[in-house]
Amino acid sequence: MTQSSIALSSASTPVFSGATANETWSLALGAFGDDGPSLRQPSRAGGTRELLHAVLSIADPRQRWIPARQPAINPAFAIAEALWMLWGRNDAALPVFFNSVYPKFNGPGPTYRGAYGHRLRVAFGIDQLTKAASALASSNDSRQVVLQIWDGVEDLPSETGDARRPDIPCNIVSMLKVRGNRLHWTQVLRSNDLILGVPYNIVQFTMLQEVIAGWIGVDVGPYTHFSDSLHVYDRDLAKSGLPSNESASINPDSLALPRRESELVLGSLEASVNRLIDPESTRTDFVSTLNPTGYPRGYGNLLAIMGAAAARKRNWLDISETSAASCTNPALGQLWDRWIRDRSVRGESVQKG
Repeated sequence: MTQSSIALSSASTPVFSGATANETWSLALGAFGDDGPSLRQPSRAGGTRELLHAVLSIADPRQRWIPARQPAINPAFAIAEALWMLWGRNDAALPVFFNSVYPKFNGPGPTYRGAYGHRLRVAFGIDQLTKAASALASSNDSRQVVLQIWDGVEDLPSETGDARRPDIPCNIVSMLKVRGNRLHWTQVLRSNDLILGVPYNIVQFTMLQEVIAGWIGVDVGPYTHFSDSLHVYDRDLAKSGLPSNESASINPDSLALPRRESELVLGSLEASVNRLIDPESTRTDFVSTLNPTGYPRGYGNLLAIMGAAAARKRNWLDISETSAASCTNPALGQLWDRWIRDRSVRGESVQKG
């Protein structure tokens, strides 16, 4: 059993280690208290506390969900954003449907130039995910598999230091290695908001890690998250306070499938999700789409939670409750219940996530 640990000193890189994402994230948040080692750093968006060169290490990245975050994360949006990446999309329609304040953080418009999945699968003229999987399947000992997200031409600030647009990627590169028949994943970020961003980033890239491990035919190894600027905004820290003491339910589902089967499942799931967010879908269309029996259990549960959120958005509360109840994953059920409870307490006010 991996022990949770924290290593902090002024002379070393701060390292937060845990068996699960919930453990690791909670340790990191504790470093931003009044007695913690984080330092105040001004920014254009308000005062922050910052740790430079921080590492979050998760021994079992399948346990990717963070119920300790207050307010609760939106599990449907987290799932949708991760799938949006796997599908290589850059349209605004999908993420904005599940999170109406998404444009506040990433800008308006029908597409996003900095969309992670589009950068990984389309923008540079190659599908980096499939090429990486093929390389690692052929040569397990390779040290050359690097997935590029950052584009210097598109993303470097102007000569005056101004951002060129709102959706500049925070995640800049992924490094993949197979060791001991397990896929290790290192994610590098130039800047990372611990409260608003990290819980979603961990879901995104550990889902990619698990899917690609299935393509290669290996197990999932540790996930290492390196943030060059790990920070929280004072206003968000005041809202969040201490982590919730609610223990995290276990995620029993697997997303790992052989590549051909995975591609078929992901393609079918994309068609289903497109129907869920289609404003022309009738109740009958909607209900017929929410049939998890056509999917492996893990993917059926993802569809159930997205369906519950999509139905709730249309005020079809009976369909929403039925869809949520069909989810057999206790970790997703816990997050869904927490998110519904938070929205009720906050009078349906919208948070990022």
